[in-house]
Amino acid sequence: MPVKVLIPTPLQKLTNNQATVECNGTTIAELLESLEQSCPGIKARLCDESGELRRFVNFYVNSEDIRFLDGANTSLKDGDEVSIIPAIAGG
Repeated sequence: MPVKVLIPTPLQKLTNNQATVECNGTTIAELLESLEQSCPGIKARLCDESGELRRFVNFYVNSEDIRFLDGANTSLKDGDEVSIIPAIAGG
């Protein structure tokens, strides 16, 4: 069973308007590569030029913020759910 990725509305144009995509990977970094293969262009929205996760995009694995786990090296297993949440600022 692959990992379920919840795609935020602004990025759904890259996933053929799908809110959920299933991908494979044993870490967040591998998952991003798999996501890029099935949805070309999405990785550039999630990672900077050096391949690091963008600061204003938050990733959660089963509701846990990966910043408090192992970041892009956070382990994944079949059936996990990864949420991609863009940070919202304003006032």
